[in-house]
Amino acid sequence: MNTPYLTRTMPASNKVPEVTLAFWLIKILSTTVGETGADFLAVNLGLGQGFTILIMGVLLGAVWIAQLRSRDCVLWLYWLAVVLVSIVGTQITDIMTDKLGIPLVLSASVFAALLVAIFGIWYRVEGTLSIHTIVTRQREVFYWSAVLCTFALGTAAGDLATEAWGLGFTRGVLLFGTLIAITYIGFRRGANAVLTFWVAYVLTRPFGASLGDLLTQSTNYGGLGLGALWTSALFLCAIVGLVALCHLAPNSAFVSRTPK
Repeated sequence: MNTPYLTRTMPASNKVPEVTLAFWLIKILSTTVGETGADFLAVNLGLGQGFTILIMGVLLGAVWIAQLRSRDCVLWLYWLAVVLVSIVGTQITDIMTDKLGIPLVLSASVFAALLVAIFGIWYRVEGTLSIHTIVTRQREVFYWSAVLCTFALGTAAGDLATEAWGLGFTRGVLLFGTLIAITYIGFRRGANAVLTFWVAYVLTRPFGASLGDLLTQSTNYGGLGLGALWTSALFLCAIVGLVALCHLAPNSAFVSRTPK
């Protein structure tokens, strides 16, 4: 008799990588690439926001299909999807702000409400929000829907803090870095693991975006002036290196799960 995990419509194993130090480093690097990569494509290459989100959206759709069809967690495919989600999420928020004139407070509130709604439906249907049990395609769809929403929300929150509220890039990095540290301390002191994971997942987006802006923007605007091309290339190389390390040395202290 077939078990549910061996049917064609259900992956055989969890489709999300182990949440380790390497996971969070790659996540932050990916969020930074989302910010710098989106700027490079839309501004430096002159593609514009609409064309950029169209191209990246098509690529993301193709990668998502491959991800859903895979029975196991394929690291390079998973992280490619995260990078593309980061770019698309950035462009969604930028279009709402720059093209449609929607205030950042409103867009952040809308994405926060949408994320709560996704979590509510996900929990009602599946009974859990744990990323350690993404073993069916339905749960995977819920997971990626939430991930896309976190990137759009994180972009809006980051722009709201660093630009609209005038904190600047350096203080933005410090603010969101501090909030991530507080979340981690809460997790280590026994706070709900699922809640702290998703809070950290949202916060790493504005942290990475602020870091990207700090590195790429001109010194006239409070940045270091490294440029979007070189920053994106450097961070992409770091992502490739870390993903390769996770694949080649999965049991190393850096890659394996940190004991609670």
